Amino acid sequence: MCRRCFAESVEDKVRATIVRHRMLEYNDHVAVAVSGGKDSLTLLEVLAKMERNYPRATLVAVTVDEGIRGYRDEAMEIAAATCTRLGIQNHTVSFKQLYGYTLDEIVERIRERKNPLTPCAFCGVLRRKALNVAALEVNANKIATGHTLDDEVQTSLLNIFHGDVPKIAAEGPVTGKVHPRLVQKVKPLCEIPERESALYAYVKDVAFQSTPCPYAGEAMRNDIRALLNRMEERHAGTKFTVSKSIARLRPALAGLNGKSEFQACRECGEPAAGELCMACQLLKQIQ
Repeated sequence: MCRRCFAESVEDKVRATIVRHRMLEYNDHVAVAVSGGKDSLTLLEVLAKMERNYPRATLVAVTVDEGIRGYRDEAMEIAAATCTRLGIQNHTVSFKQLYGYTLDEIVERIRERKNPLTPCAFCGVLRRKALNVAALEVNANKIATGHTLDDEVQTSLLNIFHGDVPKIAAEGPVTGKVHPRLVQKVKPLCEIPERESALYAYVKDVAFQSTPCPYAGEAMRNDIRALLNRMEERHAGTKFTVSKSIARLRPALAGLNGKSEFQACRECGEPAAGELCMACQLLKQIQ
């Protein structure tokens, strides 16, 4: 297959996924979560091309600066340069601005206090909230993230390993509209293998950061990724099979969550299931 044909095949798959799961409408204002990595920039490239055919739809890139020395600056520069090339606004928020700490500072406090949680556990929660805040700041009604097939399968297995099976129901291709201040999330690459996302970036000459996060090695996700890759190598199609199985289970699991009653977090005012949102609960542990 030639380079152009491969790129078009990936774009066609993404369009089909968007249509199948009814992710986007013709007049959506979409905040694309752009980290500077291959998957988020592949997503931005594909959506930017699609958006040209929908003049009433708009795209804006949102980037979170977690504050990781020797790592994040390169990714921020790549994200900004790509947005400039595509003519897309790039809106940034930072952990320091929102929470008063960089991720590096948070990790120092975690280790000083011998907190059992990993840096990724903190980062995941704080990053999700930061993306939601950024989307609200640009008045987006959808957040599009670059989660690939691999990411989705890994997350489902992680939830099982952590004993949080009901959470699987809430993490499908499209999140529900559960609160006016929680922007709906969509995952247009959720049926695209990570290898195809990476190859698309190479084929389209999309620059991206290839250096892994220095804290990623501490996460259980790495073990799950390695397990799935070994299974895929020996039994081709494993990731698709697991993904389809989870999709079939999700409706049955939805009833385990119950109806969420949100209130304003007493620390930050954002929606929370209890007195404190999860981000503020974590920050309390390091203060």
